[in-house]
Amino acid sequence: MKFEKIISDLRNKVYYPVYYLVGEEPYFIDEITNCIATNLLSETEKEFNQSILYGKETDVPLIISYAKRFPMMANYQVVIVKEAQNIKEIDQLISYIETPLKSTILVICYKYKKFDKRTKFAKVLSKSNNVVLFDSQKLYDNKIPDWITNYIQKQDYKISPQVCVLLADSLGSNLGKITNELKKLTLNIPEKTEITAELVEQFIGISKDYNVFELQKALGVKNIFKANQIINYFKLNVRDNPLLKIVAILYSFFIKVLMYHYIKDKSRNNVASVLSINPFFIKDYQIAASNYNAKKLIQIISLFREYDLKSKGVDNVSTNDGELMKELIFKILH
Repeated sequence: MKFEKIISDLRNKVYYPVYYLVGEEPYFIDEITNCIATNLLSETEKEFNQSILYGKETDVPLIISYAKRFPMMANYQVVIVKEAQNIKEIDQLISYIETPLKSTILVICYKYKKFDKRTKFAKVLSKSNNVVLFDSQKLYDNKIPDWITNYIQKQDYKISPQVCVLLADSLGSNLGKITNELKKLTLNIPEKTEITAELVEQFIGISKDYNVFELQKALGVKNIFKANQIINYFKLNVRDNPLLKIVAILYSFFIKVLMYHYIKDKSRNNVASVLSINPFFIKDYQIAASNYNAKKLIQIISLFREYDLKSKGVDNVSTNDGELMKELIFKILH
């Protein structure tokens, strides 16, 4: 079942006896669990009818014993099992899942691991009408800006594609971290406000002028002065701007610039589709492609691999990340 459908059903008081929440992305698992823990029972009902168990301190027989209790002065009891990935032989829950108590809402939170659909247990979960099975998959990096846009719009704010990319490049793909930073920002501004780079800098602390997104733009247009300004800033703030992160982001950009050279159909929609980018940014790739031919781009991509290894100590004994960054940018631009 999809995340949005699960949340919608819960808000409409459509409940299932078992919620098996599994996957590598903890954010969605936490959101579903919090929705159940916060809204299903009243505060008075929770005192006697809501239990939280932890995987390191429990086992399947104990979970089943909790699940088979009847609610006290309420229609349901809620049993939430956190850190279920630490429970041995969790597939022994099959006996309960096949005949669950309808007045119990059992929530299993199995985080940080891929869901193996090949097992007998997985097949039972998939086919059971008693179970909401949710596979919480990590979002690819190129999907993060769109996710941020949707999240912001649901909170009744506005945001531009540039600011979404700034946030994604600076905060990474950890959805929990992203939402925490966005909450910190939105608590300080009125609803319906457009979130600008200035607001991001003020409340999250990401510089609107000195960030990887601006470095990428400066390299694309071959603005040597601006690129060096940013790199000098990064040298003073290496902890917040690690070389490995910068290399990864720039590598992705220049790979797509190289791909642009070989796209036959350069119509707006086709380029956006092939490069997996927002159409708003196509011009950046067009300009970069005009400044770097395919041969130079192949050299640049080789540089990223070389400096990735150097940052890990390969063929590099004493040069620090700040100096490596400066060397890399010089070689890209010249």
